[in-house]
Amino acid sequence: MQEKPDAADLLATAREVVLAELLPALPPEKAVAARMVAAAIALALRQSAAPPMADARDLAMLAGEIRTGLHDPGTESHAEVAGFLRDHARARAAVSAPKALG
Repeated sequence: MQEKPDAADLLATAREVVLAELLPALPPEKAVAARMVAAAIALALRQSAAPPMADARDLAMLAGEIRTGLHDPGTESHAEVAGFLRDHARARAAVSAPKALG
């Protein structure tokens, strides 16, 4: 059992300190660096909360199957593979670029 605060709580607190306390006190030429740190912490938080992604080897195998036409429109597997790819892309965007999802 994890004790509180856990890693996510500590990261969230660190991000808030960077944005609320450190950033206003920094000279303007350091503001971009502080925002980069805050963005990196936010990305780490999203990655830690995200469900596991497909294995890279599985994705490489699927890509090979797609290139050979195994999942082309009209095949039995097309809808399932298209749905998987859509969900996978959405899950990746939710971690790396959540604003892109709207």
